[in-house]
Parts: sequence; structure tokens; C-alpha cells
Amino acid sequence: MGYEKNLTHPIYPYVQRAADQLGYDAYVVGGVVRDIIMKRHNTDIDIVTVGSGIELAKATAALISPDLHVNVYRNFGTAQFHFEGSVIEFVGARRESYSRDSRKPIVEDGTLEDDQLRRDFTINAMAISLNGEHPFTLLDPFNGLQDIADKIIRTPCDPDRTFSDDPLRMMRAVRFASQLNFNIHPDTFEAIQRNAYRIEIISQERIMEEFNKILHCIRPSRGIKLLDESGLLAQFMPELIALKGVDNINGKGHKDNYLHTLEVVDNVAMSSTNVWLVWAALLHDIAKPVTKRFDPLHGWSFHGHEVVGAKMASKIFHRLKLPVNERLKYVQKLINLHLRPIALVEDNITDSAVRRLLFEAGDDIDDLMMLCEADITSKNSDKIKRYHKNFEIVRDKMIEIEEKDRLRNWQPPINGEDIMQAFNLQPCRAIGDIKDVVCNAILDGDIENTREAAYQRMIEAGISLGYTPIQATEK
Repeated sequence: MGYEKNLTHPIYPYVQRAADQLGYDAYVVGGVVRDIIMKRHNTDIDIVTVGSGIELAKATAALISPDLHVNVYRNFGTAQFHFEGSVIEFVGARRESYSRDSRKPIVEDGTLEDDQLRRDFTINAMAISLNGEHPFTLLDPFNGLQDIADKIIRTPCDPDRTFSDDPLRMMRAVRFASQLNFNIHPDTFEAIQRNAYRIEIISQERIMEEFNKILHCIRPSRGIKLLDESGLLAQFMPELIALKGVDNINGKGHKDNYLHTLEVVDNVAMSSTNVWLVWAALLHDIAKPVTKRFDPLHGWSFHGHEVVGAKMASKIFHRLKLPVNERLKYVQKLINLHLRPIALVEDNITDSAVRRLLFEAGDDIDDLMMLCEADITSKNSDKIKRYHKNFEIVRDKMIEIEEKDRLRNWQPPINGEDIMQAFNLQPCRAIGDIKDVVCNAILDGDIENTREAAYQRMIEAGISLGYTPIQATEK
């Protein structure tokens, strides 16, 4: 079967001409072939040649434009450039061998067959010839085309060897199964279970790269369950495993927080492409196992799990080498606040409580509300309707308060510098205490949100703490 009509990207005629000039055979390989067959969009195009990938890249770029810059990686024998919205990468056909304690292969020149054999899965081991005696022919030595039809993830050779050589491929198997909604072949999955411990030689950054792609899926729970069943999840996120199970004392039980968490993650993923919001969903109840308590009268409680959970999120992010800048702060904020919106309704919503929520959530208030609504996983339809109606009340109240007080990302009218000047203070804890008094007074509606009112309350607060102002009123 000819695939000429399927190769619609404008790079292919240039590669064909350059390969002919050099006397090389060239092939488009890997994931892009899979996606061409499946009619999926792909902006990463891999070209393999039986020859020098670097030379073919340079020759192809020269045909396109003398100004087209080629990135060369001589240590890896690869080169790439950007063209028409895609990354085009070139490499010479090669064979690989591995030592047991490293995923860095020993690389030698090889044939196309050698190159296909080293690929992770049959669906990624197909190639389409770009020139030679049979151009635009599909080369499929491991029946990848049939595996696509059968929706199967399977290794082209012995799976134990595949995963032992490069344990990251186990994460990739789960990721592809999640993205494509495929099943992992039983032999391949059993090999993952046998080799799950080998993931320890992979850097956390690479593991998280694959895990985040799973969290980007429409239904991340499927991938997370596969990671759990394979033994991989326990290797890097034992905190999720600890959420499993239901304790029952005197006929009083609690929900399975692991299954609940997966539902919340799916609910968020269906509504948002923000992977850090999905992380907040994944970790929102992470501290329930360590805060779980039983009271004979009231049953199970998890008091403070949002505060403890935010602290645990920091440890998890550091351990997994996830971004510990604004991303972590965002996730921690949502974990800390995820109980607040529903508590507003249950406690008879007040203006001051809404002001505080708007102040603390800032621009993340909409994401917080999305997380809170996703957190409603009851099987009782009447209960779900009641919760969603309550959230509508909270949203309407927030709109009303926001229009009136403009408290989203609000800062008090006075700052630390004002306090130090008013009382002739050096930096100390009292400055924060005085500022908190002023802030709380405004949020509670005790004083107006103006500089004059805030300054006066600042003076009163300082005096009550034993400090003498230089001036009683602002100049």
C-alpha cells in the first residue's frame, strides 16, 4: 500500500530530494507514522536514514533555505530544525545495547531493521520509505498496523528485555494506553509488573514528564489505575496508595478516598487542560490517611487535612522534582482552600467570609470553584443537585462582593513601610501583627476600604500593642 497521499507535510519532498542527492535511503519512522495511520495530529517528525542523519539534515535544510538553522547534537548523532510548525529530527539508523544499571545505550550504526527493533512498541516501530526502489511503502515488521486495529500496546521483542533496557518505557506504555485508549497486551503488562522496581534508575524529571502526559488525558484515572496495578505508582507516589480502603467501626465507615480522588481528577480533567489544577485535584485529600480519626458519636473525621495536605504537597513536589515556584504555591493554595466554598453555604454565607475567600484565592478563585464542584462525587443525585445549587449561591455572592469591593488580588491600603514610619520601628513581628489587624478589619467590614480608615485603624492597633505613634493622624 502506498502512503504518498498520507504524507501531507511539506518537509517530505525536501527530504526525498536531499536523500537522493546523498545516495541515502530515508524513512519517516515512529510516532508520526502511527499518527498518520490513526489520523492524529503530530508536530514531531522523525527521519531515519541509513547514513549520516546530521548530513541529511543539513542537506535538507539547504534545499529549503540557506538561512534555516540546524541544531546538531554530534554526541547523539542527531540533528533537528523547525519547519512549518513541526520539529524535524534526523538520525542515522542504529542498534543499541544496554548495561543493567543505566538506561544510556551503547550505540552503533545499524540497518533500518536494527532501528525498528530498538523501538519501544510495535505501533511506534513502523516506517514509511521516502525514496529508493519502493518509495512511500509501509515497513511494518512487527504487525504494528494490526495492533493499532486491535488497540493493543505491545513490545516488538521480549518485553522483559525492553523494560530492563529502558525502564522509562513502562511509563510510556501506560501513557500511550491512556492517550490512545488502548489496552496493554497481557504479556507486556506482566513484564511491567515484574520490572516495576527498575524505574528507580530513571530520573524523577523523566518519570514526571510521562506522568504529566497521563494527567493531561481526558480520563487520567485509567492511567493512574494502570500505574497502580502494575506496581509503578507505588515506586514514586506511595501517598496515593495510602488513600485506598475503607475503615468500618461500629457500622460507621468512610468513603474510599483513593477512588474518590480518581473521580475528582477525571472531573477536573474533563473541564480543564491546566495540568496543575489536575495536580491539585490529585492531592486535595492526600492528608486524609494521617488526619483520620474516629469518634463513637460522630464517626470518622479528617480535621485539618487541607492544611496538612498543603504541607505534604510541598514535600511531594520537591521529591518528584516538580516546579517548586508558582506552580507549587498554586497547588498548595487550592488544597488549603478547597473546603471553604461549601463551608460558606453551610455556615450561612456572610459578606466578610466571601471577602476573605476572594482575598485569599485571588485570580485562582475560578479554578478553586472548579475543583470544589469536581469534589462532589456523591452517587445521590438529590445531594449533588443541592451542592451545585449551593455553589451557585456562592458564585452569585462573590460576583456581588467583587463588584462592590474589588477584593480579588487586593492589597491593604497601608503597608509595612507605613507602619515602620508611623511608629519609628525597625523590621519586626509587630509590623505584621498591625497589618493583620487592619486587613481583618476591612475584610470583616468593620472599616471602609480606604487609606484614611486603614491608617486610623493602624494607629489604634499600634497603640493597643504598646507602641507610641510619631503622629496621631496621617499628614
